[in-house]
Amino acid sequence: MANVFDVLKERGFIAQCTDEEGVREMLDKECVTFYVGFDPTADSLHVGHFLGLMAMSHMQRGGHRPVCLVGGGTGTVGDPSGRTDMRRMLTDEDIEHNCSCFKKQIARFIDFSEDKALMVNNGDWLRKLNYIELLREVGAHFTVNRMLAAEAYKSRWEKGLTFLEFNYMVMQAYDFMELHRRHDCKLQMGGDDQWSNIIAGVELIRRKEAKPAYGLTFTLLTKSDGQKMGKTAGGALWLDAEKTPPYDFYQYWRNIDDADVEKCLALLTFLPMEEVRRLGARRDAAINEAKTVLAYEVTKLVHGEAAAKKAKAGAEAMFGGAGASADIPTFTLMPEDMGKKLIDILTKHGIFPSKSEGRRLIAQGGVTLNDVKVRDADYCLCDEDFTDGAALVKKGKKKHYRLMKA
Repeated sequence: MANVFDVLKERGFIAQCTDEEGVREMLDKECVTFYVGFDPTADSLHVGHFLGLMAMSHMQRGGHRPVCLVGGGTGTVGDPSGRTDMRRMLTDEDIEHNCSCFKKQIARFIDFSEDKALMVNNGDWLRKLNYIELLREVGAHFTVNRMLAAEAYKSRWEKGLTFLEFNYMVMQAYDFMELHRRHDCKLQMGGDDQWSNIIAGVELIRRKEAKPAYGLTFTLLTKSDGQKMGKTAGGALWLDAEKTPPYDFYQYWRNIDDADVEKCLALLTFLPMEEVRRLGARRDAAINEAKTVLAYEVTKLVHGEAAAKKAKAGAEAMFGGAGASADIPTFTLMPEDMGKKLIDILTKHGIFPSKSEGRRLIAQGGVTLNDVKVRDADYCLCDEDFTDGAALVKKGKKKHYRLMKA
């Protein structure tokens, strides 16, 4: 069996590693307990978390033990990484509810039977800490100038970094040390925006425990243009079927840019890499087969096979059957229309009599794009909204329109 480190590397997961050879050797020789953290900032995981869950699943399949850490403690502070403003402060009730939702979703990807994985909450130890004892035990091992050099903090200079958020790195490092002590956890994994926080934990364990510890980050899920994936006309792409229905979820992957297909097949499915490369090599109209496979496989992993089959059938009916009828009014869009506000395009073609009327209909939930309710009146049309060059708009209950790329 191939070393799971090499599997992750071949599939494009690994961004940075504190000691590549050391981690590869460790994963070869023993069952390694590793952890990934999930802060409960919402009541559902989103597509960014999905990539981390896939990495954890590969690790577990390779014979290693995941620790899924939900942030009942760190969630009270909020991670400043990747943020230009402070996160909304959550109540204890919000945090408890969100952690409970996370546990149900994570269990679909990770096998917790027979101690094959652990689900822990850092609130169990962080909420009991004595502040002075924490300063004495941990504070001396952090230098302020080193912390301020971290990208997570540098990006906050303009709007201000609160002392509350400044403590986040210390808390996450403490988590790693606590998991090391309790469960012999030797490896922390996370998104590449967590690199500074992970390094802090690795160094704290080495200084306090005089034992080796390692960190590994996986690539962030971005489009070929560098923008984060997961933004739709209906908002974020959630893993909860109530927040993002399986059909909407399926359509998102069916409509991604051609340049992103092979990467997403490698990262977000378990298809063999030979098949990933074969599908990713498709060009022009043939790439649509690869997109259909991607959409089906990803939806099956997140929502189950029955939901994936239903979503696929619905998409084929919408775009290949009645939904593509010649009776539907069709408007041709020029390349320069991509990136413009949907409301502007629909008003220009007379679908809305005025922008104000369009905003009113959107606010009332009366406009859908590809059967997904448009929530944002300022939503901008993009390439991902088109399947085989077509996008379908529904106004009210009966009026359908088709937008076609030139």
